[in-house]
Amino acid sequence: MLRERQIELMHGELQNWKSYLQFIEGEMVFIQGLLDSYVFEPCTPKLFERLETFREHFKISKRKRRSLSETIKKHENGLGGIFECVDDECDDHYYQKHQELNKKITDYIKAYINLKKEVYDYAGSVLKKKKPSY
Repeated sequence: MLRERQIELMHGELQNWKSYLQFIEGEMVFIQGLLDSYVFEPCTPKLFERLETFREHFKISKRKRRSLSETIKKHENGLGGIFECVDDECDDHYYQKHQELNKKITDYIKAYINLKKEVYDYAGSVLKKKKPSY
């Protein structure tokens, strides 16, 4: 019974991780569009360089997100194999891998949030100011 409950909890975590990464994927599309748009003040010093830096960081983040998504799929596929484990050592190995993946996902999400904050802070300061029409 304990094993089934642990598997259920791990499966729930895997579903949450997949959901977070899918949300981030959609958000990245929006942010990439923002970075590629022409809504920035053209006279901003080093505008092009900063935008290129953000674009590059997003490319790296996208690759990490895809890699983590693949790792989650493999880990999820292996979840059923835990029922075939006959000793605690096998269970412990799978749980350890799960915890390591948890740390990677948590670290990635924190890094992504920091990157997004940098982009939003910068974009907010250099967006073209549109005069309100009355």
